[in-house]
Amino acid sequence: MTQHSPGATIAVVDDDQRILGSLEILLESADHAVRLFASGAALLASGCLPEIDCLITDIGMPGMDGFELIRRVHAARPRLPIILITGRAGILNGHLSPGAGDYRLFRKPFNGADLLAAVGEALGRRD
Repeated sequence: MTQHSPGATIAVVDDDQRILGSLEILLESADHAVRLFASGAALLASGCLPEIDCLITDIGMPGMDGFELIRRVHAARPRLPIILITGRAGILNGHLSPGAGDYRLFRKPFNGADLLAAVGEALGRRD
């Protein structure tokens, strides 16, 4: 796994509380600080966007979906690493333009070690 900067802060956005809890435990086990949000609107309203080092977001959420969140985050922080998670296959078709950023996609259920490796790689590219 790629080494990351000490104190890296990972924001997780998902409307499923079980996923939020699981990812919090997983990411904290790798010494990341974790900020949890039940919606994209909650993340944007929190004011913490400048403080986060990587974003993990679900795609299929009520209200603001993950694609709209990505567009808004990318407008404010174009180089912020983003990891997408989804339970639906084929959901990316036509939603992200080729120049929209560097994203990784994980389908639920995903392997925790693989997700941690992707976070480490994303943080390594950022540094």
